[in-house]
Amino acid sequence: QGQLVESGGGLVQAGGSLRLSCAASGIFFGIGTMGWYRQAPGKQRELVAQITGGGDTKYADSVKGRFTISRDNAKRTLYLQMNSLKPEDTAVYYCRASIGIRVTWGQGTQVTVSS
Repeated sequence: QGQLVESGGGLVQAGGSLRLSCAASGIFFGIGTMGWYRQAPGKQRELVAQITGGGDTKYADSVKGRFTISRDNAKRTLYLQMNSLKPEDTAVYYCRASIGIRVTWGQGTQVTVSS
C-alpha cells in the first residue's frame, strides 16, 4: 500500500517562502507523475504543479514564476518551493502520485499566508 506524507506547511507573511516536502513509500516513485494540489475553504481542489518521471513540469498560471516543483528519486521525495507567497495561496496542499491507473494522495499540509 502506497503512502505519501507531506510536511513543511505553516504560517508565513505575504512575500515569504515555504518549502513543502512529500515523502513516498510503497510506490514506484521514480516512474510516477507526481503533483501538488491545493484546496482552499469552499473551493475545489486544484492542480498547482506536476512533474513527470522524465522531469517535464507543468504549473497553474497563478503560481508560474513563483513556485518550483522538483523531485529527488533517490530520496523518494517530492518538493514544492514556494516564493513570493500571497494570501490567496492559503490552502491545504496535497501531494499526489499517479502511476498507471493507481492514484495515491497524501493527507495534506496547511499553508497559511497572512497579509
